[in-house]
Amino acid sequence: MDQTGRPSFDLTGKVALVTGSARGIGFSIASALAAYGADIVLCDILIDELEESREAISGSGRRTLAVRADITKVEEIGAMVDRAIDEFGSIDILVNNAGINITQWAVDVTEEAWDKVMNINLKAVFFCCQAVGKTMIARKSGKIINVSSQTGTVAIPRRAAYCSSKGAVNQLTKLLALEWAPHGINVNAIAPTFIETKFTEPMFKDEAFHRYVLGSIPLGRIGRPEDVTGAVVYLASSASDLVTGHVLLVDGGWTIQ
Repeated sequence: MDQTGRPSFDLTGKVALVTGSARGIGFSIASALAAYGADIVLCDILIDELEESREAISGSGRRTLAVRADITKVEEIGAMVDRAIDEFGSIDILVNNAGINITQWAVDVTEEAWDKVMNINLKAVFFCCQAVGKTMIARKSGKIINVSSQTGTVAIPRRAAYCSSKGAVNQLTKLLALEWAPHGINVNAIAPTFIETKFTEPMFKDEAFHRYVLGSIPLGRIGRPEDVTGAVVYLASSASDLVTGHVLLVDGGWTIQ
């Protein structure tokens, strides 16, 4: 709340760490948090694009740190968090955005594909939460936002590993919210539908798939990055101080049918 008692989305003085933020939705999230005043720690494995993204956000006047890390490796998560703390003194907001999908029918899913999806979409989320959560527990405050998916609620064919990972992220979010509420930490998730990005553009060139997606969204349009960033800014701000353990569906109504 601001001094008038109205909800405030001002993030001035806060430090936000966003995983998978070299491009796409992760970069959009980081840029939005910076626009509302947060200093930014960008994390990705794509070093060239990561540096370009750092320069873009730094140009807006916010302090920005880029850290290359493979977040499927717990030791690299720890090093990333340590570097962020050394640079900025704290991490007030964690956004676990990094994720992948390997499209396969369930009968064709390989052990390698299953492990890759789970390592990035679930294992990395948990250990990023753990590493940053320890610092938040010590400070008695913090906001954690896990980027889940509508597929954590409804099944979509050819996404057995992905659906499983996102359903687990939803449950993990609730568990951490329960355990860490006494420490003043809010843990929530957002669950978007399909979002228009360079990554999803090839999917929508398939006219049948495009019709399937549009026909499944009562609001009649595919999501845009700003639909996701608006939800993240809300959950990162003091406007959501009484919200925890919630999975906010940003799906245009897909899951209500």
